Amino acid sequence: MDERKNRTTQNGMPDWTPQLQLRIHDLMVTTRTVEEQAIRMVRSGDGWFWIGAPGEEALSAPLGLQVRKGQGLDNDYLHLHYRSSPIVLAMGAQPIDILRQMGAKATDPFSRGRNFVNHFAIRKWNVAPMAPTIETQFSIAIGTGIAQRRHGGTGITIVNGGDGGTHEGDFATCLVWSTRPGNELPILMVTANNKYAISTGSCTQHGTPIVERAKAFGIPSRSIDGNDVYSSWKAIAEGMEYVRSERKPFFIEASVSRLNGHSSSSGANRVEEEDCILRFEEKLLHQELATRKELDRVWEKRREEMAQAYEIVKSEPFPPGEDIYRYIFAEPKDQYYDPGSKSQPGDSNNKGGR
Repeated sequence: MDERKNRTTQNGMPDWTPQLQLRIHDLMVTTRTVEEQAIRMVRSGDGWFWIGAPGEEALSAPLGLQVRKGQGLDNDYLHLHYRSSPIVLAMGAQPIDILRQMGAKATDPFSRGRNFVNHFAIRKWNVAPMAPTIETQFSIAIGTGIAQRRHGGTGITIVNGGDGGTHEGDFATCLVWSTRPGNELPILMVTANNKYAISTGSCTQHGTPIVERAKAFGIPSRSIDGNDVYSSWKAIAEGMEYVRSERKPFFIEASVSRLNGHSSSSGANRVEEEDCILRFEEKLLHQELATRKELDRVWEKRREEMAQAYEIVKSEPFPPGEDIYRYIFAEPKDQYYDPGSKSQPGDSNNKGGR
């Protein structure tokens, strides 16, 4: 291990140190194992509905690591969809909190047990509340884009979705509003194309590549292999730099796999498509950055952690019935439950905020 050398690349790429590459691998495995645990929860009756990110880790983990994380207009705003768990985990979210939302527990910091799994809301990191309806985030992203244009600086708006959602009017709305002459918006748009919209194949719906729709608006665009960590990092770095400096939109279409089908509604069974983690592991082994035994140990460690987290979540309370009328409109800050606080849900001494 002491003889492992750093790999330096050009064109906006990072210094591919062993530490960075192994960190990305660990994040990808962490995401996959928390999704595996969530699927087991829904099958055992400890969860209600699963939809998640297996197959998108090579695209989303590099994105999450490059986000300028923080609160306010000087940092990046994120408008995500339900396959974005690698992004928030790379930003520092805790895997157990995803399982809490899967189990609809009161300790869920994103929605306090009121939303589907992988529907995040993290005010301190500018992660806007997510809606289950597809592609509506592309309309909402216009708002933070306008605010950041007026504010100035280098903070950007990031919005992602799937290929099926690009047929919604919200996607076209974002293309229009982000490119108005003299009023362009600093928005990075990322579409993960897994070639399906629920059960409808994209080959029966898309007359042209999605990336061409962005090009028609004069938006600089890239079509990439989203199963490749290095291609994903490079395109995201390029896009972020362009949006930060030019204050105009940039579009990325990434081809990815959908390894467990659409959701638990279709069984969440494993599909035989390319696994981006296995591809990345081949690169790590080829560079002698890790042995097979070391990589296997990462999987074992993370699966053990998810099993332990599951046992904790099982013992935690569901939201009380009176909560059905709460969290609809803004409430006093001291009414919010902060999972980092020592106080409990409903404790009036809890001064945390979401």
